[in-house]
Amino acid sequence: MSSKESCRSELRIAIRQLSDRCLYSASKWAAEQLVGIEHDPVKFTPSNTRFQRGSSSIRRKYKTHDVTVTPIAGVSYVATPVMEEDELVDDDFYLQAKAYFDCREYKRAAHVLRDQNGRKSVFLRCYALYLAGEKRKEEEMIELEGPLGKSDAVNRELVSLERELSTLRNNGKIDPFGLYLYGLVLKQKGSENLARTVLVESVNSYPWNWNVWTELQSLCKTVDILNSLNLNSHWMKDFFLASVYQELRMHNDSLSKYEYLLGTFGNSNYIQAQIAKAQYSLREFDQVEAIFEELLSNDPYRVEDMDMYSNVLYAKECFSALSYLAHRVFLTDKYRPESCCIIGNYYSLKGQHEKAVVYFRRALKLNKNFLSAWTLMGHEFVEMKNTPAAVDAYRRAVDIDPRDYRAWYGLGQAYEMMGMPLYALHYFKKSVFLQPNDSRLWIAMAQCYETDQLRMLDEAVKCYRRAANCNDREAIALHNLARLLSELGRPEEAAFYYKKDLERMESEEREGPKMVEALLYLAKYYRAQKKFEEAEVYCTRLLDYTGPERETAKSILRGMRTVQSGFPSMDVEHFPPNPF
Repeated sequence: MSSKESCRSELRIAIRQLSDRCLYSASKWAAEQLVGIEHDPVKFTPSNTRFQRGSSSIRRKYKTHDVTVTPIAGVSYVATPVMEEDELVDDDFYLQAKAYFDCREYKRAAHVLRDQNGRKSVFLRCYALYLAGEKRKEEEMIELEGPLGKSDAVNRELVSLERELSTLRNNGKIDPFGLYLYGLVLKQKGSENLARTVLVESVNSYPWNWNVWTELQSLCKTVDILNSLNLNSHWMKDFFLASVYQELRMHNDSLSKYEYLLGTFGNSNYIQAQIAKAQYSLREFDQVEAIFEELLSNDPYRVEDMDMYSNVLYAKECFSALSYLAHRVFLTDKYRPESCCIIGNYYSLKGQHEKAVVYFRRALKLNKNFLSAWTLMGHEFVEMKNTPAAVDAYRRAVDIDPRDYRAWYGLGQAYEMMGMPLYALHYFKKSVFLQPNDSRLWIAMAQCYETDQLRMLDEAVKCYRRAANCNDREAIALHNLARLLSELGRPEEAAFYYKKDLERMESEEREGPKMVEALLYLAKYYRAQKKFEEAEVYCTRLLDYTGPERETAKSILRGMRTVQSGFPSMDVEHFPPNPF
């Protein structure tokens, strides 16, 4: 059997098993990968399968790394036997409990299975109790603090579940699904090391449950922890590594893994969305936009990850495209957190910040841990000059995910607005540690060092240099670096960066005060260096402008011609040898 057929067979069985245990999100993920497996072109043609439809054209058109994609058939991995179903299950009781579970009557489902001892029944009973506890915890949080407030509410079922699942594990009477639930309980109780061990046991014995990999990923906060995991070789491990690399900001490694997986899962919308996410982190917005446009053409009712697409449209100020996307998700499913964030972005781009906050709050009512909504709401409060509310929103975001550099950056901005540069600097440093290739973060740090309270100009110069080397799209770093070096009395370095800034403005066909400043500085610099030909070039360009710089250029030209002719001139001001 070929590797593709093997993956297809495994996934079909896994989908049935996951659905039978009410793990619907994992079943959905597996189903998306199943239909994402490319068919053999000899057996399938575009006329008889709808998946030969061009989503893999994204890979061909927008590939950014020279990675040799090896088919999974060329990779040896430990074959995991398909788990046999439990013979001790009473189907009638199980079907009744599953029906109650699907109707969100978790306590009733658990009660039906109270005397059932089969592993499948034990898992569903414990899972139902866990979700019943989560449901009650959510209700208590709203009752005590409101939908967005903090609360000390806990899942009251965790203690009894931990005791029962621990006993089952110690006695060898627990299946991979029970291990998943046990790991989930341990994670909530703060026993992260044991939770990692238990979750690794689960994926090694049953690798197709994506929920387990997701929980394990949330516990891999450093590369050292990731490397310490004793995971069996399986193609599901590649999906996990690609995802965890992304969380650890190893974007190029993540892209390499996903491009490798495209060798088999060439039509997977999930993989394309993850590639877009990695490109978004690398600020390759044009490629991200192209991928999402293709995704929407293949899956027009998709809402998942579309909030990221709206962020790209917001950054590029694409009003019409963002308006169309907001209208589209509103009609598809307006009560999804992603939909609310998209609509919030739309109103924010229109400058209606109060209305944007309403939609970000709505997203948080639907999912209080929806990270993007907290961060975006913080941005809106900054725009509204409501810094205390902004700080609170950003702090909630970093509580959910301490690796969210946008929230740390937002905290820095908020404290900078409050005139507290030392606090701002602390948070900017945290953000730049997490995202060292983002020029905006280095520029923010540099400007903080430049404030009157700090005046640490040498540190500011270092930050501007880093920003200039990080693809500064806003073209701020070069100009600010040249200006600062000029103030510090370092004319050679200042002239070098003014010249680089000038070349960039010319290539981008930009005009404005920055160009005038660069031309004037370079004219004076080369005049002081006795390089009159170069100085004359910049002065001549300044003559095309109106204002005082035109008269200054004329004066410099007259002065240089007088020096070159060897006669003093009464109508030209005397220039010292070095004006800096």
